[in-house]
Amino acid sequence: MCSKPLEGKVGIVVGVANKRSIAFSIAKAWHDAGAKLIFNYQGERLKDGVVKLVKESFGEDTPVFDLDVSSDAAIDEFFRHVASCTDRVDMLLHAVAFAPGKDEAGNTIEGPLGGRFAKTPRDAFKTSLDISAYSLIALSRGVEPLMTNGGSIIAMSYLGAEKVVPNYNLMGVSKAALEATTRYLAYDMGRAANIRVNCISAGPMQTLAARGVSGFGEMIKVYADKAPLGRSCTGEELGATAVFLASEGSASITGQVLYVDGGYEIMGM
Repeated sequence: MCSKPLEGKVGIVVGVANKRSIAFSIAKAWHDAGAKLIFNYQGERLKDGVVKLVKESFGEDTPVFDLDVSSDAAIDEFFRHVASCTDRVDMLLHAVAFAPGKDEAGNTIEGPLGGRFAKTPRDAFKTSLDISAYSLIALSRGVEPLMTNGGSIIAMSYLGAEKVVPNYNLMGVSKAALEATTRYLAYDMGRAANIRVNCISAGPMQTLAARGVSGFGEMIKVYADKAPLGRSCTGEELGATAVFLASEGSASITGQVLYVDGGYEIMGM
């Protein structure tokens, strides 16, 4: 096998927040496999940290553009920037998810990320589905004209999309929508432009986003106790899977959810 299976390919990474994020692990794997990368940051509050991390990790000339995935105008502007620095994109990572844990006044909301799911506010539901699932449709539509030789789109999911994980609540519903979106996009984008769309369902990892879910520490313990491999997964393992899904080795794989979770998904109890 080629030591750099993504040599000459161009990838977009949406969702890097910090060095411990899954998106960063996948970006590093893509970069090490030879790909040229383009990144986003979302809003001025995150700009300095993300830009600094990207430049230090992937080179000073690595493009980083603002992107609010909840805005079609912002998505259009992002892809105009992308088109200004490359005439082709081969892969895109969607690593974006959000469920509001607080209201506009800063008060904790019961339902989305803990407590009674039935108390989830309507506005929180709309926001979570928009950012966590609809954004995959919007980004796929935006990248399609640049995937002139076909391509690979990868989204990040979790077991809570198909099984009840206490306290994962609204994120589970949003991930279920994301996985269904992946299947419908796989059919649509495959027929229209030879673009493959898949999900990686990662086991729990110590990321900033994961720590926002009530009872996260218990999730890690359950995986250690019950998974066939006695553990969840690492960022390096997720990165290796994403390299495979972006490479020619997965040329006939689309519409799938690949579990990278130490085998926990197969367990009944």
